[in-house]
Amino acid sequence: MVVLVALSAAFYAASLIPFKGFVLIPGFTEIRPASAFPVILGLLFGPAGAWGAAIGNLIGDFFGTLGPGSLFGFIGNFFFAYVPYKVWNSLGLVDPKEEDALLVKGGRKIANFVIAALLGAASCALIIGWGVDLLKLVPFKVLSTIILFNNSIPSIVLGLPMILVLYPRVKKWDLLWTDIMSENEVKAATSLSGFGAIIILAGIVGGLVLGHFSDFGSQAAGIGVAMIILGGLFQRAQ
Repeated sequence: MVVLVALSAAFYAASLIPFKGFVLIPGFTEIRPASAFPVILGLLFGPAGAWGAAIGNLIGDFFGTLGPGSLFGFIGNFFFAYVPYKVWNSLGLVDPKEEDALLVKGGRKIANFVIAALLGAASCALIIGWGVDLLKLVPFKVLSTIILFNNSIPSIVLGLPMILVLYPRVKKWDLLWTDIMSENEVKAATSLSGFGAIIILAGIVGGLVLGHFSDFGSQAAGIGVAMIILGGLFQRAQ
C-alpha cells in the first residue's frame, strides 16, 4: 500500500504539472484534465489512492500554486479520492460481493460511478472553497463553483473510459487494494453504514447549497466539511 501511495502521488503530480500554465484563478487553480484520476485512484487503490491524490496535488502545487491554500488542497484532494472509495458499496446500485464490482459496465454501475465521482468532486470543492474563504483569499462561492465543474467533468467524461481500461490490468497484476489488504481490513474499510453515507451526502450537498445561497455561507460550508469527515467514520455493525 505504501508503494501504491508513492505511485499514485507520482502519477497524479505528473498529470497535473503540464497544465499549470492554463490558469483559471492565479495561484489557486488551473484547467485540470488530471482531475479524472483521483476517483479512479480511490476506487482501485483505496486509502493508498486517497493519500496519493493528496500528496500528488501538493507536489503539483510546487509548480505554480503553492501557498496557504495548499493545506486545504491536500485535504480536499484526499477526499476527492476517499469519498468515492468509501461510498461505492453504499449507494445501493452495486453488489459488493460481485467479483468484478469495479468493472463499470451496465446502467447501474455507470450511474454508481457518476454519483460517486460527483460526490468526490463536490467534497473537494467544498473543502477547498471553505478553507480558502476562511483564509480570506478567494470567496467561497467563486472558488467552489470553479473547482466543482473543473473536477466533475473530467472525472466523468474521462474517468469512465479510463477505469474500463485500467481495472482489468490492475486486477490482473493483483494491485487492487482489496487484493493487498487483509480480509478484516477490507471488511472494515467497506462497511460504511447507510447512515454514514447519508451524512456524507447531506454534508456535501447541504454545505454547497447553503454555502452559496444562505446568509451564513462560510459557516454552513464548514459544517458540511465536518459532516463529510464524520460520515466516513460510521461503520455498519459487524
